[in-house]
Amino acid sequence: MKRPDSLNSLNPQMLNALAATMEIAAGDPRVRVVRLGGAGRAFSSGAGIGAEGQTTRAADAAGETLRAANRAVQAIVALPKPVVAVVQGATAGVGVSLALACDIVLASEKAFFLLAFTKIGLMPDGGASALVAAAIGRIRAMRMALLAERISAADAYEFGLVSSVHPADELDAAAANVIDTLVTGPAVALRKTKQAINETTLTGLDDAIDRETEGQLILLESADFREGATAFQEHRKPSYSDA
Repeated sequence: MKRPDSLNSLNPQMLNALAATMEIAAGDPRVRVVRLGGAGRAFSSGAGIGAEGQTTRAADAAGETLRAANRAVQAIVALPKPVVAVVQGATAGVGVSLALACDIVLASEKAFFLLAFTKIGLMPDGGASALVAAAIGRIRAMRMALLAERISAADAYEFGLVSSVHPADELDAAAANVIDTLVTGPAVALRKTKQAINETTLTGLDDAIDRETEGQLILLESADFREGATAFQEHRKPSYSDA
């Protein structure tokens, strides 16, 4: 993901390109492992807040971006080859969904994870309600989603949100080691193992995505979202009307 100036904030074009890359990799026998990372200081800041209280998913772009995010997440999960997320910094919003859709999540000690949707009157999307809960359990998932707390790399490892944590200057080497192990491993056994674990732990992913999409499209039209997004831009505490 290469938009470092915006901490790799996501738009429909990026998400559809990511999904297409995964779909091509799925059918290419030369591809044995996929590495997913972000350029610059962040993995991904999610779908960012823009000017005048709008997000990249607001207004007429909302449905397009939601569909693109869902497609990208589902393509990662469906890919019959291991996907390794290399997370060096901020991972927020649907960026969390992309990371957790991967099979191995390697994090720098500088990384953090944040589901900040409720701070602006929205709900997690991109399958986060299923992916986060499958990784860390219901109670910790509720903590992340409802309280919108920033989760450090150390806490993410303790929770089970990431596979391992590494010093920042050793992350690439650790990723190369993991990828080499997977590349030289038995492809058929790896594929069947991934499928078996996902079919056991992510049986509700598609239904979760449908529920999130329905709810998010309603919330994006709400007065509370407009207030939350405007308050974010103005660096003040929002005053919600519950409408």
